[in-house]
Amino acid sequence: MTLLSNWFSFESAMEEKSGKLISIKRVATSDAGTFGVIMDQGKPFCVTCELPWKDNAANISSIPTGIYEAVRVQSPRFGDTFEVANVKGRTHILFHRGNSIKDSKGCILLAEGFGPDEHVERSRNAFSEFLDRTQDYSKFILQIQEAY
Repeated sequence: MTLLSNWFSFESAMEEKSGKLISIKRVATSDAGTFGVIMDQGKPFCVTCELPWKDNAANISSIPTGIYEAVRVQSPRFGDTFEVANVKGRTHILFHRGNSIKDSKGCILLAEGFGPDEHVERSRNAFSEFLDRTQDYSKFILQIQEAY
């Protein structure tokens, strides 16, 4: 089996278990943030912005790579969204809109593209698409990988 066929086998097994697999492939990191691409069934549909890695410290770090469950919640600030569950030592890690790490305390920001000054752009549109893609799910499996 090739690496690619192993990935698709993993992805199929995860979807059977949870009904939905969303993955984030982090592609770059700097003091301005950790940037990635988010995929639904292996197809990219928007980009991500997270805090830089600082040993998983609450409110100042991105979360570790791994496989998590994301659960639908109603946020007082962001409304309908998903929270990444079971991250050791962390809570309230949400998917939401925002354009730079100034808009985050450890959450995953969604946007349509990367901006010129290490930020992301058109976050509202991307967040709406994310909610459209997950509208039939109360939870999904989230896989986070690094490609840098």
